[in-house]
Amino acid sequence: MTTSPARLWFLDWVRILAFFVLIVYHVGMYYVTWDWHVKSPFASHAIEPLMLLSSPWRLGLLFMVSGVASSLMLAKTSAARFLGQRSARLLLPLVFGMLVIVPPQAYLEVVEKLAYQGSYADFMQLYLGRYRGFCRGTDCLIMPTWNHLWFVAYLWVYTLLLGGLVAGLGSRVDRLAARVAASLVGWKIIALPFVALAIVRLLLQPRFPTTHALVDDWFNHANYVLLFLLGAMLARAPQFWPRAESLRWSALGIAAACWATLTICFALPDSLFIPQALEQMWNLQRILYSLFLWSAIVGVFGFAYRHLNRDSANRRYLVQAVFPVYIVHQTLIVVIAHAIQPARLAPVIEALVLIVLTMCLSFAVVDVARRSRVLRPLFGIAPVQASAKIQRASQEVTTH
Repeated sequence: MTTSPARLWFLDWVRILAFFVLIVYHVGMYYVTWDWHVKSPFASHAIEPLMLLSSPWRLGLLFMVSGVASSLMLAKTSAARFLGQRSARLLLPLVFGMLVIVPPQAYLEVVEKLAYQGSYADFMQLYLGRYRGFCRGTDCLIMPTWNHLWFVAYLWVYTLLLGGLVAGLGSRVDRLAARVAASLVGWKIIALPFVALAIVRLLLQPRFPTTHALVDDWFNHANYVLLFLLGAMLARAPQFWPRAESLRWSALGIAAACWATLTICFALPDSLFIPQALEQMWNLQRILYSLFLWSAIVGVFGFAYRHLNRDSANRRYLVQAVFPVYIVHQTLIVVIAHAIQPARLAPVIEALVLIVLTMCLSFAVVDVARRSRVLRPLFGIAPVQASAKIQRASQEVTTH
């Protein structure tokens, strides 16, 4: 392995902050016109430009950080042991989530969208029985479902891929990482990954719309695998992070310009364009979206490396808390949003209430789970006897 920094605290903070942004984003999904599990009576287009501030890059950033973490872990242990540890850490929460955490989201979705009258117990019998009758036209709810936990399933698959590559390539992984790092200098840090991401989006997005169903989601796989493997390579090239720092303001400016332009493009009615011009407009949006995605990631890395490359007691707590918070947060949002509808709070106040209650209850769940040997693995928290090892490992990067 190439010489790596003793500490990459900033990547822990990037992951922590990205998950907090995810909570705010999912609260926002309650108020926009995009399809989601439940909807506010006040849902409109109003805050959709604000949602666009993070939607292009948030998940790509998380997959890339996960690639960094996985690569650093593989550098210190065998591929077989790594895959065993990661499988336990990811699959147990995924199965538990699909059976216990996610079903309330699906239940309230059919209550609100289809006026389902059955009890939760009745619904669970249908849920576990793989009932396929909850449909609006051809759009049917597939059960059991993983909803927001699709990220965990995809991450596990990409982890298997990386483990197999490292096992097969051996020391050639480091040579490949060195070549990748050598190519990402100066303007190429922005240009080369952007071009690769744009090609993927232009070629695959029109043919493979997002499903989060794993088996047919080929555009998302190509997009996220590219970022995951790029993170795995850059984990072994510590010289990349100071380069990202030097470009942080330029990357931020590019991302801001892309956001502003995309906001205009998405607001233009399709009726303004003839069919041929409309297709070109969509391609332009795909290119801008890819540039926004990558420049924002570079900017996040650059500013985090500059300002957050330090340890603290808060980091040590939050780095283990964010994954269980992620597991429960969306169910809490859906349940609380449905429950407080009769109060008819003003949208801004209601959104703040949702954020505050989701944060507080999520961390309450974490504090309960971390005190239980049974619940810890179900929420992705390392066993007590492994805590000291994980704390040492986190001196380099987060373990998820």
